[in-house]
Amino acid sequence: MKLQQLSLFLENRPGRLGAPLEAIAKEGINILTLSLADTAQFGILRLIVREWDKAKQVLEDAGWVVNLTEVVAVDVLDRPGGLAEALAVLEGAGLNIEYMYAFSLRRGDKAILIFRFEDPDRAIAVLLEKGLHVVDGDELLSVVSC
Repeated sequence: MKLQQLSLFLENRPGRLGAPLEAIAKEGINILTLSLADTAQFGILRLIVREWDKAKQVLEDAGWVVNLTEVVAVDVLDRPGGLAEALAVLEGAGLNIEYMYAFSLRRGDKAILIFRFEDPDRAIAVLLEKGLHVVDGDELLSVVSC
């Protein structure tokens, strides 16, 4: 299973962040990790949840425009230089990272990072070829307790 991320635009003003989070909370949907990027007027809220299809419907029913995006989760050694080594593999292959953020979970000596690539399939092939572990959606959701 591929890993799906929900993204929605929010006005950058008090109360706008809490509203969509409350909407999915009322439906019993737990947020596994999130990222918030903002500008002076708008922000992009990115969410990974277990029941992404249900969360998408809840948010759309409440009036938000929701984009569904494929992202890639990668195990990275959680030590000085671990991320730099992973980035070197990606840069060496000429892969563009649109954005990334950390998953709020650590597995042993590894951290899980979420990447958005221009070409996710190519990125996955390169990562696997270079010996990095790509965490598929089913595996990731099975290790997260909610």
